[in-house]
Amino acid sequence: MTKLVVARRSLLGGAAASLTLAATARAAVADIFPVVETANGRLRGLVSGGIKVFKGVPYGADTSGANRFRPPQPVRKWAGIRDALDYGAVSPQAPGDKRRDYANLIYLDYQPGGMGEDCLNLNIWTPELSRSAKKPVFVRFHGGGFYGGSSNSPGMDGEMLSRFGDCVVVTVSHRLSAFGFLHLADSGAPADFAQSGMAGMLDLVAALRWVRENIEAFGGDPGRVTIIGQSGGGAKVSGLMAMPSAAGLFHRAVQMSGAMLRVSPRDRAKAGADTFLKAAGLGGGDIRKLQALSFYEILSLQADLEAAARTRGEAPSVFTPVLDGVAMPRHPFDPDAPQISADVPMIVSTTLDERTYRQGDFDQTWAGVKAMLIARGVTSPDAVLEMYRQEDAAASPYLIQGRIISDMGRGASFAMAERKAALGRAPAYVYLWKAPSPAWGGRYGATHGVDVGPSSYEIRGALQGPNASSRRLAEELSSALVAFAATGNPNGGRKLPRWDPYDTQRRATMVFDEPSSHATDDARGAFRTFWRDRSGPQAAG
Repeated sequence: MTKLVVARRSLLGGAAASLTLAATARAAVADIFPVVETANGRLRGLVSGGIKVFKGVPYGADTSGANRFRPPQPVRKWAGIRDALDYGAVSPQAPGDKRRDYANLIYLDYQPGGMGEDCLNLNIWTPELSRSAKKPVFVRFHGGGFYGGSSNSPGMDGEMLSRFGDCVVVTVSHRLSAFGFLHLADSGAPADFAQSGMAGMLDLVAALRWVRENIEAFGGDPGRVTIIGQSGGGAKVSGLMAMPSAAGLFHRAVQMSGAMLRVSPRDRAKAGADTFLKAAGLGGGDIRKLQALSFYEILSLQADLEAAARTRGEAPSVFTPVLDGVAMPRHPFDPDAPQISADVPMIVSTTLDERTYRQGDFDQTWAGVKAMLIARGVTSPDAVLEMYRQEDAAASPYLIQGRIISDMGRGASFAMAERKAALGRAPAYVYLWKAPSPAWGGRYGATHGVDVGPSSYEIRGALQGPNASSRRLAEELSSALVAFAATGNPNGGRKLPRWDPYDTQRRATMVFDEPSSHATDDARGAFRTFWRDRSGPQAAG
C-alpha cells in the first residue's frame, strides 16, 4: 500500500470521525434545546427536568403605535430559528405594592421579562414534542384583575403540572387597563377602534387561535383545550364564555374566585374614557395623537385615575371589559348563562376566606366587626356575629370579618353555577377551598389565591409551603383538574371521593379541607341564603 493511499484513508477516517462528532454534538444540543416548527417559524426552547419549555412566544404583533387600542394584529413570519428561552415583555402596569404582607407572599411585584407594548406572548410547558401525542391542554390566564399581573409571575409556572399531569400548559400575557380596555367607540374615535374597550380580551382570543393552530406541534390536542384562571384570570374565563369570537376555541373552563356575571356598561366605560382623554388634553377624534404618546405617558395617566382605588386597598376598575355590542354582545352570566358555550363543562370555585387578602386590620376586635356590619347596612349585627362564631368558635375577629365579607360576595359564584346548570347541557362542578394557608401562622385562613399553587401541583409558594398537607391537597386538586381537562369530568383523579355536578336541588360541592377533603351538599348553605336574601347575586361581582 503506497504512502499516498494510507494518507488518503487517514484523511477520510478523520473526516468521518469529525462528521460523527458533529452529529453527536447536534443531537446533544437538540436534547437540551429542542426546536419546534410553528405556523410563523421555528422556535428554540429549553428542557427543564424533562419538560420542554418555550417562553416569550409571540401570538400577536407589537401593540404600540398604529396598533394601539386596535384588535390584535397577526405575527409576521420569521426566518431561521427564534430563541424562546426567556420571558417576553409584560403589559405596562403599575408595580405591585410590597407594603402589604399578602402582596409579598404572592410576589405581586415580580413580573420578569421587562415592560412594553410588544407584550402579546405566551409560555409553553410540554412533556413531549410529538404531533401524535394529543395531550390535554391547559391555557391559564393570570390574575391581577384587568390592571396587573402577567404570565411570567412565579405562580404561573407550568412545569410541575405538565410533569404531574402529562399535559401541556400554556400561560398568556395580554394588554391591561387603559392599553387593553379604553372604550373609545362612544367618545368620537374612528370605526377602526370600535372594539378598543375589549382589546385585552380579544388578545386572549388571538392566543386561543394560536393554540388551535400550533399546539399539536407541542404534543397538545387542539380538541381538548381547557381555559383556567383565578381571580382576574377567572373573570377572563367568565368573559370568554360569552364571546362569539372565542366559540369553539376551548372545550372546558375552570373559573377560580373570579366570577364575572356582568361587564361594564357602555355609559360607564365612556365616562372612564372621557376622563382619561381630558387628562391627556385630547378628544376622541385625536386618536393618532393618542397613539403617538409614549407608553410611559399612557401609564402615568392611567395610574393617576386608578390611585383612589389603590389608596382604599381596592382593585382598580376604571378600565375593564365593556358591553360593546360587538366583541361582547351580552353580559357573560346575566341574566342567564351564555348559550354560545352551553356545551362547555365548567368548574366554579371559591375559597372560604377570600377577602382576608385585602384586609390589614389583624388586631380587629369583635366591636370592630360589629361596626363593619352596621356600616354595610346589616340591621342585626349581633345575630350575624353569633351565627359565624357558632360555626367557628376559634376564629379571630379578623378572620370572621374576612369570612363575612367573603360570604357577602360569594353570591356571584353561586349564581354562575346555578345558571350554567340551568342550561341543562354541559355540567357545572363546584368546589370550596377550606384548608387554611399556613402563612403567618394561619392568620389569613383559606385566603384568596391559596388554591392557585395546588391547582398547578406547586407548593413552593408562601401560601402553601413544603409540607405533607400541601402535597396532599395539590395531588387532589391537580389530579381532578387533569381528569377534567382530559374528559370534561373531574372524577378519575387521585384520592378524592365522587364529585357530582352542581344543581339547585343538591348543590353538590367538593370541599378541599383538613384533615381530608370531602363531598357535601350545599356547602355554606345557611350563609348563602342569608346573604342572598339581603343583597342578591350581583353583590359578588
